Amino acid sequence: MNQTYGIAGVSAVVLATVLVGALGLRVSRTTSDFYVASRSVPPRLNACAVGGEYLSAASFLGVAGLVLAQGADMLWFPIGYTAGFLVLLVFVAAPLRRSGAYTLPDFAEARLESRAVRRIAGVLVVGVGWLYLLPQLRGAGLTLRLLTGAPGWFGGLVVAAVVTVAVAAGGMRSITFVQAFQYWLKLTALLVPAVFLLLAWRADRAPTPAWDERPVFQRATQVRLDHPLTLTLHEPVRVTAATGTVDGRPHDGGPLTLGPGTHRVAAGTTLRFPPGTPVPLPDDEGGRTAPSSWARPLSAGREQHGLYATYGLILATFLGTMGLPHVVVRFYTNPDGRAARRTTVVVLGLLGAFYLLIPLYGALGRLYAPDLLLTGDTDAAVLVLPERLVGGTGGHLLGALVAGGACAAFLSTVSGLTMSVAGVLAQDVLPTLGIRHFRLATLPAIAVPTAAGAVVSDLPVADAVGLAFAVSASSFCPLLVLGIWWRGLTPPGAVAGLLLGGGSALAAVTVTIAGGARSGWLHTLLAWPAVWSVPVGFAAMVLVSLATRSRVPASAAATMDRLHLPETLTGRAAPAGIPHGERP
Repeated sequence: MNQTYGIAGVSAVVLATVLVGALGLRVSRTTSDFYVASRSVPPRLNACAVGGEYLSAASFLGVAGLVLAQGADMLWFPIGYTAGFLVLLVFVAAPLRRSGAYTLPDFAEARLESRAVRRIAGVLVVGVGWLYLLPQLRGAGLTLRLLTGAPGWFGGLVVAAVVTVAVAAGGMRSITFVQAFQYWLKLTALLVPAVFLLLAWRADRAPTPAWDERPVFQRATQVRLDHPLTLTLHEPVRVTAATGTVDGRPHDGGPLTLGPGTHRVAAGTTLRFPPGTPVPLPDDEGGRTAPSSWARPLSAGREQHGLYATYGLILATFLGTMGLPHVVVRFYTNPDGRAARRTTVVVLGLLGAFYLLIPLYGALGRLYAPDLLLTGDTDAAVLVLPERLVGGTGGHLLGALVAGGACAAFLSTVSGLTMSVAGVLAQDVLPTLGIRHFRLATLPAIAVPTAAGAVVSDLPVADAVGLAFAVSASSFCPLLVLGIWWRGLTPPGAVAGLLLGGGSALAAVTVTIAGGARSGWLHTLLAWPAVWSVPVGFAAMVLVSLATRSRVPASAAATMDRLHLPETLTGRAAPAGIPHGERP
């Protein structure tokens, strides 16, 4: 990617974000404006803002990279991300808005009259938020590394600084305008290059990906390896020029033939492959690229437990959306429950339009950027395709547009997550001194995942987001569904469900990120915990609540009426979510 054009594109997005945020700041005059935009955001604007913060680096970069590497199985990601809003529409959107809460801990305390439930919910909100922030900051580091050559941690640090200033200065009113703008920027950044990529693909006689075998280099391709690599080959691979160290022997630009067997390539080595050469893949990619694995779902990969992993992904993405703190907080800004439902319907359309484009980039990446499988940078497929297919000034301009869209993706999502995590920290951790302490809370809200991201750098972006969805599905899905639709939920039941469901899922994904189990059934159970952790969360809440029927809150009947009856019958919901002592 041309660095000059890419830096210009990213700089333009950052400048536009600051200007739009300044516009929102001018109309943020009250405490209610700062925390919930005075609960007056119309459905269409709110839907654009939801789309802006929900379509993260995992959607913009990660899904295409997974489709490139693993094929049809990965289409469950965009399906699940979108279908999650359908579940949210049916079960949660309107009642949650009528609760008058600002955060999920607010809802938990208002529904169950328990500070213990509130504290546990707060810990899980922060955990989910930090898990979700990790891949966003990794996407930022990847993008800026491709643009400038800077180390990966630098991009995350830059984004953290920009977001901290924006969130602390403008609050919810300002962030709403920024995120709505960024949705349309991201859609444009994918749609316009896609048109030119398809034209270039047609001009190249419309080749098809290697559906039933490993990918091949369509053109002469030079690959530089930043990390040491071990390759296991079953047939000879010809290299037209090798510079660096292969199998312990130095090479200085001459040809090389890699015979069948295991080969070790040192970091910093450059290999040039002729057209038509099958891509030699690292050892840990072997299961993903076995014959017939890429285009056929469940045929291979996923540690040979593909059906289980697919169900785990479906459950996590379908049920986890309703508990994502940065998504839920947006529904508190709607005027009423009806507006919350209309917002969700519009969001479904916006997400559908966006996700139609992602598989295209994954398939084209399989054709024109298979070297990313060798380097491990599959998340960069969207960023490198314009230059690979179009080239010249046009390719550089399209690359700048895509880089700007990627920048908008992680800026918008990091802003929403920081806002929601800081809200919980300001209310439940720091002394409640209003907006000043909210601004202080933005520092730990973004600093912890920034520091963690410098350590955890090899987890694919979309996979990392899937882990956050699993924790959300295992904890907040049972809490919201049972809290909204079952009068018999008790505080001990909620505590048991949150600890056993959400706590076990959080422990599982922590072990996964730390690399505690890398193969076999143990790895599969920990990496895709939703299959067992969601039922555990529901069962614990139901069984313990049945065993503690006498602990049903006295206000349960009145609270359920407020959640389910239209505002015209009950009056407007109390603004329970504005921090204590700060009612506008």
